[in-house]
Amino acid sequence: MLRAVRGAITVDEDTGEAIHDRTAELLGEVLERNALGADDLVSIIFTATEDLTAEFPAVAARAMGLVRVPLLCAREIPVVASLPMCIRLLAHCYVPPEREIRHVFLRDAVRLRKDLVEEG
Repeated sequence: MLRAVRGAITVDEDTGEAIHDRTAELLGEVLERNALGADDLVSIIFTATEDLTAEFPAVAARAMGLVRVPLLCAREIPVVASLPMCIRLLAHCYVPPEREIRHVFLRDAVRLRKDLVEEG
């Protein structure tokens, strides 16, 4: 069954290394918590807030071996008082219908969806 998994994480500074590391952390948790491999993934959309400009989040996914999964990076809309320094993802994947989807919100991003946050 085609499903979607949400996730978000905050970044401490606008550097390529920080964006890469936090994206890898988020994506790793999404894959692990949902028992997903590259063959399960259809596509991933990443967004970054306008204060993150040093690197594309998709670079980290490619470094993790997701070289055949279509990836897209976009700018998060700049809503007043929204969470800064934040990377979000929406991963489209094939998951058995009986398996519960586990969305992942890490670091300060837990504030975005407290209803979906679970202990890691």
